[in-house]
Amino acid sequence: MSKTFQQIMDEARKEVKELSVQEVKDLVEKNGKHLLLDVREKEEYREGHLEKAVSLPRGFLEIKVEATIADKSTPVIAYCAGGVRSLLAAKAMKEMGYKDVISMSGGYAAWKAAGYKWAEERRFTPEQKTRYSRHFMLPEVGEEGQAKLLDAKVLMVGAGGLGSPSAFYLAAAGVGTMGIIDNDVVDLSNLQRQILHSNDRIGQPKAESAKQTIQALNPDVHVITYQEKLTSENIMEIIEDYDIVVDGCDNFPTRYLINDACVMAKKPNVHGSIFQFEGQASVFYPGKGPCYRCLYPQPPPADMAPNCQEAGVLGVLPGLIGVIQAIETIKLIIGKGDALIGRLLCFNTLTMEVTTLSLKADPSCPLCGEKPSITSLIDYEEFCNLRAAHVA
Repeated sequence: MSKTFQQIMDEARKEVKELSVQEVKDLVEKNGKHLLLDVREKEEYREGHLEKAVSLPRGFLEIKVEATIADKSTPVIAYCAGGVRSLLAAKAMKEMGYKDVISMSGGYAAWKAAGYKWAEERRFTPEQKTRYSRHFMLPEVGEEGQAKLLDAKVLMVGAGGLGSPSAFYLAAAGVGTMGIIDNDVVDLSNLQRQILHSNDRIGQPKAESAKQTIQALNPDVHVITYQEKLTSENIMEIIEDYDIVVDGCDNFPTRYLINDACVMAKKPNVHGSIFQFEGQASVFYPGKGPCYRCLYPQPPPADMAPNCQEAGVLGVLPGLIGVIQAIETIKLIIGKGDALIGRLLCFNTLTMEVTTLSLKADPSCPLCGEKPSITSLIDYEEFCNLRAAHVA
């Protein structure tokens, strides 16, 4: 038997509890347990929405709600523009087994008219909607995560073997501001692995070559270059404006300098290192896990620490580790996933074995321990004869 729209609405009101905007505000402020579900279209959501609301357009509700809200006992407050779509959405959710679903009468229009707090999403350009469309499809990223990426500021230490894949994929992902520090120039021997550069840029500063490649890939990315060596005198000033530091260097003096500066500045350090056929990656996050000195309190002797120029490296290896660094950086930015904090991922390309080691903060660490003995930055310049603080 067919039903009129009014009959459908009357049935929904019998099954679904409705609350006024004032009641919703009081309820949310009182216990904070309810999930706010915005069932309007994406364009409506972008123009303004309740703070912390999850967007799920009414037309996709039945298809996507179980992936969005896995626990059907989660208390939900649904709202739309005026209260009609949210009432029908709440009814549909109850039919699907959701136990506690409320519809906000009056909708967003009434909420905004009452002068209550609301948030506005970043307005993406038509080009950005296409460029980042695959990110928008991922619930873990979506428009909110993409906005975080575009607002992020990441410093790449080095534009070589590790920095090339890291920077390339971070730029493709839409990291809005990227600093690149490297005072080396492109050499023919670099091109076996350093994919930011090309044959026609031999002799060109790596930082500038990297900038050209990144901006050609994604004009959304603002690239700041530093054609200078990283030292104890400039590192704190340089990293000050960045959210995350990606360590792509190939020598121990710079590695320790980055670690120490990040601990002192409380900046996450996304670490990568390579040797011949083996690579490692971790995230050293001050206050959340160990630092590099917790593993290795002091640099090894110079004769025990050859760089890639001296020991060689499989060209594909830095690509693998650099991409892992990019993934970890993105996870930190969007706040999703389990970062490699307190874990060291070890990759052997000859055996294709991947091992993850658990790391713990060392209470006796000379830098981040209970009684630190290192309180200022150290330049281990005498440690080895460095041409520059660049990467593999």
